[in-house]
Amino acid sequence: MFFIIISGRAVVFAEDPKLPINQDITYFDSLNMTFVGNLPFGPACHIIIDTTRRLALCGSGGGVYIFDIMSLSTPQILSDKIRTRGTVCDLFYDGISRKLFVAVGSLGIEVWDINNPSNPTMISRYDYTANSIYVSDSRVYILDHSGLRIVDISTPSKPQLVGYYSDTLFYGNDVEVVGSYAYVIDCKAGLHIIDLSIPSDPQQIGHYDTPGCARDVCVSGSHAYVADEYAGLRIIDVSTPSEPREVGYYDTSGDAHNVFALGSYAYVAATKAGLRIIDVSIPSNPQEVGCDTLLYAHDVYVSGSHAYVAATNGLHGIDVSQPSKPHEVSFFDTPNTARSVYVSDSYAYVASYSSGLRVVDISTPSKPQEVGHCNTPGYAWDVCISGRYAYVVDVCGLCVIDVLTSSEPRQVGSVDLPGATGIFVANSYAYTVAGNDGLRIIDVSMPSKPQEVGHYYKPYMIVSAPVGYRDVYVSGSYAYVTSGKYGLRVIDVSTPSSPQEIGSYDTQDFFANGVYVKNSHAYITGGSGLRIVDVSEPSCPKEIGSCDILNPTQGVYVSDSYAYVTSWDGGIRVIDISIPVKPKLAGYYDKLSYVNDVFVSGSYVYVAEHFRGLQIYEFVPLDR
Repeated sequence: MFFIIISGRAVVFAEDPKLPINQDITYFDSLNMTFVGNLPFGPACHIIIDTTRRLALCGSGGGVYIFDIMSLSTPQILSDKIRTRGTVCDLFYDGISRKLFVAVGSLGIEVWDINNPSNPTMISRYDYTANSIYVSDSRVYILDHSGLRIVDISTPSKPQLVGYYSDTLFYGNDVEVVGSYAYVIDCKAGLHIIDLSIPSDPQQIGHYDTPGCARDVCVSGSHAYVADEYAGLRIIDVSTPSEPREVGYYDTSGDAHNVFALGSYAYVAATKAGLRIIDVSIPSNPQEVGCDTLLYAHDVYVSGSHAYVAATNGLHGIDVSQPSKPHEVSFFDTPNTARSVYVSDSYAYVASYSSGLRVVDISTPSKPQEVGHCNTPGYAWDVCISGRYAYVVDVCGLCVIDVLTSSEPRQVGSVDLPGATGIFVANSYAYTVAGNDGLRIIDVSMPSKPQEVGHYYKPYMIVSAPVGYRDVYVSGSYAYVTSGKYGLRVIDVSTPSSPQEIGSYDTQDFFANGVYVKNSHAYITGGSGLRIVDVSEPSCPKEIGSCDILNPTQGVYVSDSYAYVTSWDGGIRVIDISIPVKPKLAGYYDKLSYVNDVFVSGSYVYVAEHFRGLQIYEFVPLDR
């Protein structure tokens, strides 16, 4: 690693030295923390096909899978080595040079060499915020929420900005370049047509304001097909670029998110409604002819007689040789939203929202590898390990999974507990909480036959978030439960069949989310930071210290003299709690987003990031 230390705040800007950089990149802002490794894959959101070599490149969370799709029914993963530091926002593939351009939002653009699909290598990186990209004739067209940039990359190591177009109302989502025109999609104002004939001075020459929130555009012939979210598919005649006009539309089921036009058909990926196939042979009268109702379809790419759909739960191959009868012929299950992480021995166990439990080998922290996977019936929220078993709660209840053989985890028992979101296992009991159901105590002494033995709730506390029960931590004879606006509840569980509340602490406008108990102190996350509550007298808990973080906080883990706190949109903060009445910031790592949970083992910090999976960092305070 290399560091630039600015005296005064001891701010460290750290970045992975193995990544070649072509110009000053947007460094990750950190203090006493460095990035180690990640398994960043999440919901499948972007898909591109190398038609010549029969490869599928699938953007998934913070990485890209490369699949061999020579056999359509059995896609084979060739590589998961493309791991970006930001969430994949867009992909562009140049089949001639075999370069993959990956837009990763505020963290810029990464360019990867795919000549050897089993071993892709990064060749360059550009510091331009990119929500969407298009490459043509040694120029990359970069779109973000402020404008369109034209960058000359004929000399890859020295990218040159040659032109820029912006509009005060601009909020760009997608760009496609055809000839000397850029077709830009703007969520707030529809379709913009930009004349690129003078690259140093691009000018808008045409505009059509679609009725919905434009998400994607595909230009075919003299028409632009726009996925207009709740307003469905809009067909716009662009034969006269200065005067685009809508000639037809189709109100798709679900929100139109992405569109691919080929021949007489437009293929629309619609969230909550899957793949919709629209006959556009008569642009003024488009008609849906077929559909495959995958849930939450994000992107679609059509090659030959197959449509490849990136959906929340993975990559789907759809046979569309008969557009009226599309049917799925292949599927690859990609990880989903990472909700929780628990580390035991050399493995990290990740609760993945709609894809269950993922088992990750972390024996080499810089190169984590998934080795096993077990689906759960519903959306997985939390995981706890005890002995050879993983206890996972999802919206359907508690699943007991045998993980003795890490490559083949298997479910051995379950209990129906609707809405469960948090779990803690101690002394042969599993303690679960659900926002609308309170605390339930499950006897897991026989993992194959878990049995509920106790239940505690207060009716006025189970309405809905931010009111309901959130998290649980058990220490000794007490369960410490957070309950949104009702703060911390202390429940005596010495008699599991008859749990009783004996104390509480009102956090007032600080909605209590996460809780960790150590040395007679409860560490509570919520509204805008960390609250430290003395629970030495469980019947009379009282706050003794706090540390504001500004952003809403989620998870918390305490190790040694530090509390590790995750923030929904502010990364991770390390708080020195050696003096509980005076907690202070000891470290942080920014540029993370939607961080749900954290687990600490030694000097390593394991983070479950919403869309970018498992992230591993190392915290080394300056005084060590």
